[in-house]
Amino acid sequence: MKILTGTGNPELAKKICKHLNFPISDVLVSRFSDGEVRVKIKENIRGKDVFIVQPTCPPVNDNLMELLILIDAARRASAKRITAVLPYYGYARQDRKDQPRVPITAKLIANLITSAGADRVLTMDLHASQIQGFFDIPVDHLYAINVLCTHIQEKNLQDLVVLSPDVGGTKMARAYAKRLNAGLAIIDKRRISSEKIEVMHVLGDVKDKTIVIVDDIVATAGSLVESVVTLKKNHGVKEVYAAITHGILSGPAITRIRECPDLKELIISDSVSLLDSKKLPNIQVASAASLFAEAIQRIHDEESISCLFTATS
Repeated sequence: MKILTGTGNPELAKKICKHLNFPISDVLVSRFSDGEVRVKIKENIRGKDVFIVQPTCPPVNDNLMELLILIDAARRASAKRITAVLPYYGYARQDRKDQPRVPITAKLIANLITSAGADRVLTMDLHASQIQGFFDIPVDHLYAINVLCTHIQEKNLQDLVVLSPDVGGTKMARAYAKRLNAGLAIIDKRRISSEKIEVMHVLGDVKDKTIVIVDDIVATAGSLVESVVTLKKNHGVKEVYAAITHGILSGPAITRIRECPDLKELIISDSVSLLDSKKLPNIQVASAASLFAEAIQRIHDEESISCLFTATS
């Protein structure tokens, strides 16, 4: 087995290798003077089972190109099998034609990864589960629910209600509520633009409750902050936490979170590297390294990984 990584999230790759008690392979990833990605695998990987850990997080296009070039380099170096390990799958939010003359980039990226030479994909909390079907190669889809729920349970929160920020996330929220033995609520909202929403109604009993908002992605944090403010101002909740798998935290996200004292804590996984400039006292990181390490070991040993699939139903 060989584990490679680009510059997308080398910290997570190192944690995974630590759990596996396995060295990370020596790979050169740099840029030519014109900005083109330069890759050189400095170890012999002929006939090896290669795992490339590279989330396609911001800068999305740079990290995506690194992934594709790493896959191509491994294929041309005669790797026996190449598994693309994508803790975060970028472009996943464009998974259907919801307007005229728009692309389905989630499918396009799946085609690129397959064409580059990947034999299988290992990922976590896709924005839409049906994206698994966009690939013509096997996809192992992990869930961060165990990682995030463990972090929440350690807080011993009382009168807990899990809240989905939209109707589409109800299935995930129900799984969290079942795991945490908590109530369930849903926000009925209307989206004004791709980054702005207007909260309409809260379905469920949330008054004087401790709320945990669960979702798969926090990008600009507009929807999150709007939901927190509405819950505190109009519905009399006691405290608001958020457990969100992928902390993209782009654009004005950090400013919004910093200026939202009603958000007690935001818990994210380390699928996306949290830069020092984005670290705040109320942002906590729960590592998914052990989950990925177990999955990688089971794939390498040709064992079932169904025990790691925590169904959201």
